[in-house]
Amino acid sequence: MPKSKHAVLSASSSHRWLSCTPSARLEQEFSDSCSEAAAEGTAAHALAEHKLKRALKRRSQKPISPYDCDEMDECTDGYVQFVLETLSDVKKSCADPLVLIEQRLDFSDFVPDGFGTGDCLIVADHTLHIIDFKYGRGVLVDAENNPQMMLYALGALRLFDSLYDITEVSMSIYQPRREHYSSWSIPVPELMTWTETTLKPKAALAFQGEGEFCPGAWCTFCRAAVRCRARAEEKLALAKYEFAPPPLLTDKDIEDVLAKLGDLTKWAKEIADYALDAALRQGKKWRGFKLVEGRSNRKFSDETAVAEAAKNAGFIDIYKTSLITLTEMEKLMGKKEFQNILGDLVYKPPGKPTLVPENDKRPELHISDAKNDFRENMED
Repeated sequence: MPKSKHAVLSASSSHRWLSCTPSARLEQEFSDSCSEAAAEGTAAHALAEHKLKRALKRRSQKPISPYDCDEMDECTDGYVQFVLETLSDVKKSCADPLVLIEQRLDFSDFVPDGFGTGDCLIVADHTLHIIDFKYGRGVLVDAENNPQMMLYALGALRLFDSLYDITEVSMSIYQPRREHYSSWSIPVPELMTWTETTLKPKAALAFQGEGEFCPGAWCTFCRAAVRCRARAEEKLALAKYEFAPPPLLTDKDIEDVLAKLGDLTKWAKEIADYALDAALRQGKKWRGFKLVEGRSNRKFSDETAVAEAAKNAGFIDIYKTSLITLTEMEKLMGKKEFQNILGDLVYKPPGKPTLVPENDKRPELHISDAKNDFRENMED
C-alpha cells in the first residue's frame, strides 16, 4: 500500500470538514502523530490488500508487521470473503467487472486538491460497488450518507463513468471487530445533487479555512479538538447551571446536561492528557500545577524467587488458579472451534440499564423489565 501525502480535504476527514468547515485548516497547525490504533489499522489494511490480491490471483508479497495476530488474520479473511461474495453477485449481471484494490481516487473537480484511496472498487455496468474495510473497534461506522464513501464514488465516477453505464453507487462498510456490516445505495443523479448543493460550497469554505466552528461528534478525531476554543465554550456552557444539586435543576436542565455529559467528560480527559503530555515532553509549566510522581502499588521484583522463598519458609498456599477470559479463550481456539466446543456454555446476561440518546439503535427498555432483569443479574 503506497504512502502518499494527506490532502487538506481528505475523504477520511470529510465528516469533520463538512460539519465544521474551518477545522481542516486548523488541523494543519497540529502534528499528525500516528496513534497505536492507526498503525494497527494500517497493518491490517496492508494484510487485507495482500490477501485480496492473492485471492484474485494477482502478485503480492505478504507484509510483515508487529501487529500480526490470529484476530487480524480472521478479520482480513472475512473481508476478502465479503469482497469475493460481492464480486460473485456482480458477475451474475456483468460478465467482466473490473476490480481495483487500494485505488487512488481524485475528486478534485469538486473538492480543491481532493483525493483519497479506495480499499476496493468493483466497476460494472449500472452499479459501481465501493467497499471499505474498517479495522477499528471504537466507533461504529455506517455506510448511509457516509461522506467518505460518497467522495470515493465521485472519484471512481470520474475515472469510469465514460466507460461504463453507471446509474447507481453501492457503498459497503465491513467492520469485523464490531461484527458490523453496513450497505447503502444512491442513484448517481442524487449523488450529483448532493455534490452541487452541499459538498462544493462547504469544500470551498473549508479549503479557505472559513465558515463557522461547529463542535459535535465529528470532533472525536480532530487533531485541533483539544485546543479548539469553540469546543471549549460549548462544554463550559454547562457552567450556567452553577453546579446546582440535581434536585434543584428542572427537567429541561437535566436533559441539556445529559445530552452533553458523555462528550464533556471525554473532553475533560483530553484536556488533562494534553496538559500532562506537554509537561512531560516539552517541559511546559502550567500555572498552579506541578508534575509529581503518582501513587503506585508494591510489586514483587522476581516472582520465581518469591515463590521459592515462601515455600522454603513453609508457606504452600500461595497460588491462585482461574480460567483465562472468554475473549482470550476465543482467540486461543478461533471463533469456529470456540463455538463448537464452548458455544453451549456461553450466555450473555442483560446489560446494566443506561440512558442513551433516542437515535440509539438499541430497543427501548420498559422500566419494569429493566428493573427485574438488572436485579436478577446482580443476584446471580
